[in-house]
Amino acid sequence: MAGMEDLIDELDRSYRETQERLSDPAVYNDHREAAGVGRKLKELEAPYKPAQEWRTTRDDLAAAADDGELRELIPDLEQRLAAVEEELKLALVQADPADQKDVIVEVRQGVGGDEAALWAGDLYRMLARYAERKSYKTEVLSSSPSEGGGFKDVTFAVKGDGAYSVFKWEGGTHRVQRVPQTESQGRIHTSTATVAVMPEAEEVEIEIDPNDLKIDVYRSTGPGGQSVNTTDSAVRITHLPTGLVVSMQDEKSQLQNKAKAMRVLRARLYDEERRKQREEQEATRRSQIGSGERAEKIRTYNFAESRVTDHRIKLTQHRLDAILDGELDDFTEALVSEDRRQALEA
Repeated sequence: MAGMEDLIDELDRSYRETQERLSDPAVYNDHREAAGVGRKLKELEAPYKPAQEWRTTRDDLAAAADDGELRELIPDLEQRLAAVEEELKLALVQADPADQKDVIVEVRQGVGGDEAALWAGDLYRMLARYAERKSYKTEVLSSSPSEGGGFKDVTFAVKGDGAYSVFKWEGGTHRVQRVPQTESQGRIHTSTATVAVMPEAEEVEIEIDPNDLKIDVYRSTGPGGQSVNTTDSAVRITHLPTGLVVSMQDEKSQLQNKAKAMRVLRARLYDEERRKQREEQEATRRSQIGSGERAEKIRTYNFAESRVTDHRIKLTQHRLDAILDGELDDFTEALVSEDRRQALEA
């Protein structure tokens, strides 16, 4: 009990300090600082409520133990105290501050030529349908269709409360085993596509110095390389300090392409910053369940057996069509509970 008491005292102190900082004019007038402090307060609110309830329940329990007439309440109060303690422990498991954010998702064909491009298209549709089921909004930012009807790559944004907490589990390599339509012998091929999921960064979180950017404009090209329109509306932005390059040509106007390219660049820089922080906290539990790195094979989709296996939690389901239609909740829920289990152990 004493350990719990100390923990709650510490939580109270952090909560009060964070509230005071938020009302400090120096913080209030600095947008970036205020956004950070506001997020910290929101994170602390989750455990703050059960912490107060734990204290009240413990005081009631002490009062019941000292009062003969209230003794019969003791079993109920003990049960309540245990439940609140469990709730508090879960709330204290550090939530990822990016969980509530919108996301930018990049799907790219991997190994397997045309078949991999078709598979990238299937994955994009699966994720877009999943977003739709969650009532999230999606917006395609850029795409490079392949001649066979798939995608070399497609980048899209998903907007909605907690989008990152849902979509972060989709980052990695998705492997498919199926007979390609072009295969006359009926042999099964294995090909892959990679998914990168990045929290969308707000301007106050990632400030980009315009002097660090090299911006080139050129004419858009279609699948066969022919020029699509007659003005230099396509934009390529190079971030000189990191060497990151983002190209955008889907919109008719140079201004719109530049705005979209900046969104993707900001998300990539934010993602890179978070990756560095993760590496610094090497002991972080996230590495045990999957880091979301593109190279990591996270799922296999086998068409012949209508089977989908998530390798991180060893979960297999035999309902491939429904999953490709965006029914991914079972996987997400299993991944979240495994992540929580590991966090509580840690």
